[in-house]
Amino acid sequence: MTKKRTAVIGGGAAGFFAAINLKEMMPEMEVTILEGGSKVLRKVEISGGGRCNCTNTFADVKDLSAVYPRGHRLMKRLFKGFNQRDAYEWFERHGVRLTIQDDQCVFPFSQDSHTIINLFLAEAGKRGITIETGRKINSLNELDDFDFIIVTTGGSPKAENLQWLQHEIVKPVPSLFTFTIKDASLHNLMGTVVEDASVHFPGTKLRSSGPLLITHWGMSGPAILKLSSYGARLLADNHYHLPLSVNWTNSTEANVKEELCNIMQQHAQKQITTIRPLGLPTRLWQYVAEKSLGERSAYRWKDLNQKELNRLVNTLTNDNYQIAGRAAFKEEFVTCGGISLSAVNPSTLESKTRPNIFFAGEVLDIDGVTGGFNFQAAWTTAYTVATAIKNKL
Repeated sequence: MTKKRTAVIGGGAAGFFAAINLKEMMPEMEVTILEGGSKVLRKVEISGGGRCNCTNTFADVKDLSAVYPRGHRLMKRLFKGFNQRDAYEWFERHGVRLTIQDDQCVFPFSQDSHTIINLFLAEAGKRGITIETGRKINSLNELDDFDFIIVTTGGSPKAENLQWLQHEIVKPVPSLFTFTIKDASLHNLMGTVVEDASVHFPGTKLRSSGPLLITHWGMSGPAILKLSSYGARLLADNHYHLPLSVNWTNSTEANVKEELCNIMQQHAQKQITTIRPLGLPTRLWQYVAEKSLGERSAYRWKDLNQKELNRLVNTLTNDNYQIAGRAAFKEEFVTCGGISLSAVNPSTLESKTRPNIFFAGEVLDIDGVTGGFNFQAAWTTAYTVATAIKNKL
């Protein structure tokens, strides 16, 4: 029988995971990874600040739509075949010790992305997988001499970059980024971290919570990155100019008002800015007090009237800003959009129009929030494709 050949287009996380698992399942399969650039696994190298947040325990995830704004239904189906626990066991079984952070993010114990890269390269070498860099593919027809094609080219910022795949495309737009806010007084708080804030777009149901970082250009941190993902299309449609509401306390107006009233009773003689409510950072509390009260923020708690108290509560729980643009999230680039999920078989990720062509990773219209969820989508979709090819034969 003639030896079967598989081409993997794209030498990233999904490409290597698909290739390695396919060779594990079918050692007789000839597998070639074709990478258009000069280097493989570039995104793995810089992810997680160079530490590679390779998955998540999902312990805090009640609904997959909270971590996969696009593709959560498909991910729920595919997790029956390969989920986050399977990924964790796969890496440990292949010699990469993992560690779980308090926020449920999973990293190599080495805290170094090269641990993952070295594993992939070693497994590829051991199993005889051919890796060709500088091999840009411009048409699927170039690979007619292969029996199977796995497309793992990653996210693309422009739809025209995906046209050569000749499949239905959902227009790609950025989905993980920080917000530019032109507010000099806010910028003065650069470096301030609020451990538990909530943010939302007024007039919508889109909201998120978590740590928020004030930067010299605006706002960042997990709360902002998640909201940028949830609202990726809304933001793009509005040219990244939208109102933003910030609840610095991630608590209700009633709870915040009760806290302030208690302070007024217990610390009546103290200056307002010297007693921080709800554990807020000192500089942020001073900023909120001055924004709400002006020069009266230098007064004592007993001097606050009801109107001023309400203004303080409102600023703490509903502080309004105007997003003036998007800023990149470090060097990482995640898009929503790509190959439409309606163009593939939901059980195998095989093309519905061209047999023996499969898609995995971010080239599909699946994207997750920050926290290891995008890598998990890569592992799950890649494993699904490897299994599907094995089952075909």
